[in-house]
Amino acid sequence: MINKILATGAPPFGPHLLSVSGLSPEVLTGILDTAESFLEVGHQTVKKVPVLRGKTLVNLFYESSTRTRSSFEIAAKRLSADVINVSPTQSSVTKGESLLDTVRTIEALGADGLVIRHPSSGAPAFVADRLRCHVINGGDGCHQHPTQALLDLFTIRKRMGRIEGLKVAIVGDILHSRVARSNIMTLARMGAHVRLVAPPTLIPPGIRTWPVEVYHRLDEGIRGCDVVMALRLQLERAAGGYIPSVSEYARLYGINADVLDRLAPGALVLHPGPVNRGVEISGEEGFADRSAILSQVEFGVSVRMAVLYLLMGGGSEEAFPDKGGKE
Repeated sequence: MINKILATGAPPFGPHLLSVSGLSPEVLTGILDTAESFLEVGHQTVKKVPVLRGKTLVNLFYESSTRTRSSFEIAAKRLSADVINVSPTQSSVTKGESLLDTVRTIEALGADGLVIRHPSSGAPAFVADRLRCHVINGGDGCHQHPTQALLDLFTIRKRMGRIEGLKVAIVGDILHSRVARSNIMTLARMGAHVRLVAPPTLIPPGIRTWPVEVYHRLDEGIRGCDVVMALRLQLERAAGGYIPSVSEYARLYGINADVLDRLAPGALVLHPGPVNRGVEISGEEGFADRSAILSQVEFGVSVRMAVLYLLMGGGSEEAFPDKGGKE
């Protein structure tokens, strides 16, 4: 699969990565396989390969981020690219500069790639239509978070050995979650059986047309599942107004060691972070061997290396030490 992608000389998903909606199972598998080849770079003494030397990536985050922004920065630097982080609070945005003027300025400065996170759904697509450089959606409103879905797929495949046929429960604030929307698309496309578990107020309208089963009781929704993905309760997006109280939500939908008894043997627990301790997850020390939360962070670097490589580089097998001929 890697050689087939390299042979095209073009990204397998177009010049930008804005959504997972158009990614076929073959393309998803190709991205995961490419990430697998980059995984060993993080275990080398010198954690760098030269495939993006001379390229510049800009991270433009209008919302706070630890994992995504740092992960993209580390991924780009491991590929030998230059990285610039632009904070709207320390830029001309505070003087009233528009989003379009900001990104056009960044491109004029020589950016080859732009990772953008924005509170408005559709902002990355708006930007991509007006720029020549590669644009990656780092999360837009309640819409999409494509690289999070890709790293979740990678984590599940790496820890469970497969994706097809697994029962995956996504628990919590589905209504406001771009992570849930992206994961539903990719998991279903890769053959997983997806369940949504949430109070009725946190289930999006029109959910019956999605490839999911919906449950409102935690014990029923996760029974027999191979993977449980807990979502952050997004209080900054008014999620608190959809539940009686945070403590009541934690009592009814929080994941703890006792809950694991209802899962399949060896089941994994995921969370995109940041975790509200004592709300979505509590007593993690009681199921540390089942938690894949730190694995998601670790594998996220390799997945984002793969995305950056396929978008901004490609065409060189030297990126894969000792694995250049891997299919």
